[in-house]
Amino acid sequence: MRDTTFTPGRILIYLAVWSLAAAWLVPLAVVMLNSVRTAEEIVQTSMIGWPEHWAWDNYRTAWADFCVAQTCAGIRPYMLNSALVSIPATIISTVFGAVAGYAVSLWRFPGDRWIYGVVTLGLFLPQQMRLLPWTIVLRDVGLINTLTGLVLIHSIQGLSFTTLFCRNYYIAIPRELIGAARIDGAGFFRIFRRIVLPLSPPILIVTVIWQFTHIWNEFLYGVTFTTGQQQPVTAALIALSAAVADVPQHGVQSAAVMIAALPTLLVYLLGGRYFVRGLTAGAVK
Repeated sequence: MRDTTFTPGRILIYLAVWSLAAAWLVPLAVVMLNSVRTAEEIVQTSMIGWPEHWAWDNYRTAWADFCVAQTCAGIRPYMLNSALVSIPATIISTVFGAVAGYAVSLWRFPGDRWIYGVVTLGLFLPQQMRLLPWTIVLRDVGLINTLTGLVLIHSIQGLSFTTLFCRNYYIAIPRELIGAARIDGAGFFRIFRRIVLPLSPPILIVTVIWQFTHIWNEFLYGVTFTTGQQQPVTAALIALSAAVADVPQHGVQSAAVMIAALPTLLVYLLGGRYFVRGLTAGAVK
């Protein structure tokens, strides 16, 4: 039976939780409300307020009509760019991270700890430090200002996260299971495919959600290595903001932000509970 007694300590916990929730949700609510308000209404009143007239047309304008970087096609093409980068980069980094995590946790070999340390070192390097090396790499392979270049960047950099997550999860798998499979003649990839992979859905869900959200919301590489029609939606939103600097269109801008945030919001709403389960699945051996 659930305990409903309100002790002073519990009340303080509830207050803290609700305060944190409000700090995160109030800005979202402001953007959502502004996305259905007219520019005139926002200018005449304030950025915070309930819509007097529901301007749903802001979403149509932001999606298909508004001019971004001298191209009046809305944010639709930039949403497609983000999808063409996020989906393959998430899949590639998750697959290779799962194999790498399996190798350094269950298939021990000389130097595996050093390799694991070098791979996870990428977690602690600031993005700004990587700009010059990536500029040289993309220039030499001819991928500057291409979506393929962004896929390459996020696939390789995502290996640090996916390898760490998968290694910490796989290390809880009994080694006797792997040893028995090796005695039966199973090799590296057969053990991975037949034993490890069927046990992996919880952590793979974690890595997919983490990687997709991070790549979709990433801004620095998108604005640095792409221009014009090759930019992801995060970079296009900045261009949209600059384009309406003289005549603010806060309603359309807010609608564009909501559309751009929709994929990651859906990912968390649909997979959030699996994300928490996956993080804790390998916590106890």
